[in-house]
Amino acid sequence: MRPGFGKLFVSCVGPAGHWGVEMKWEGRRGSDNIEDRRGVSAGQVGGIGGIGVIAVLVIGYFLGIDVTPLLNSGAFNGQIQSGGGGQITEADQKAGEFVSVTLADTETVWTDIFQKELGRTYHPTTLVLFKDMTQSACGGASQATGPFYCPEDKKVYLDTGFFATLSQQLGARGDFAQAYVVAHEVGHHVQDELGILGKANAARQQMSEADSNQVSVQIELQADCFSGVWARYAADKLGTLEPGDIQEAVDAAARIGDDTLQRSAGRTPMPDSFTHGTSEQRQRWLATGYKAGTIRACDTFSATNL
Repeated sequence: MRPGFGKLFVSCVGPAGHWGVEMKWEGRRGSDNIEDRRGVSAGQVGGIGGIGVIAVLVIGYFLGIDVTPLLNSGAFNGQIQSGGGGQITEADQKAGEFVSVTLADTETVWTDIFQKELGRTYHPTTLVLFKDMTQSACGGASQATGPFYCPEDKKVYLDTGFFATLSQQLGARGDFAQAYVVAHEVGHHVQDELGILGKANAARQQMSEADSNQVSVQIELQADCFSGVWARYAADKLGTLEPGDIQEAVDAAARIGDDTLQRSAGRTPMPDSFTHGTSEQRQRWLATGYKAGTIRACDTFSATNL
């Protein structure tokens, strides 16, 4: 299986394994909310929680199918006994540092936004770094599932090796694309904090497959929009973006729409099966969040035109 991606996009690791220098991240503060399981055997990680709903998946992009029901059914909920614990390379170490700094930026941004827009306290997510395989409260995690947010334990899971997939297989290059991956998954945590994710996923359980997929698209496009909001604050308040960074994210969004990925897999796009949105939709909602810079602009559930 080729690893896909549930929601984000970029790579600090280029085709030759070199890191770009577009974003101003080196030497900056990293997050304290990193759980580094790299170098730990997947079999050593604790057991599974409930069935849960994984909001962001990836492998289905390449196969042209939604594999969320398979993961949620508990098919991967057995204890993984192999994988993980591989050697931590220099690229892995650099990727981990980059992710930590990016996560810290999301914490700064969303703490500020929650206070100013909502008068509320933002509770940051924990980001789990792993290599090859690990366990989440939502089931097994591997590079094949791609980055995802698990609402059962309120953690983001990321195998930094996925960045190479973005660059080499999807052609999504540039360090801001990788930052976008992190920001998108954190966007699902923001939805969880706001009570949106739980309500949407509960509603999906009562719907037909086509209607459930439509709600999934709304969830994903809102996370894209929240990524844009984060990028706007990062540019205006933190000054960490360089010219061309936003375009990297927009270009990446064009490569991961359901329609584009189904065509790349040799399939005719089937709108009823879309779970993340078309390339045009993903680009547009990312741009909407960036231009507006507010949570209010990201109400995909009330939008007359997704």
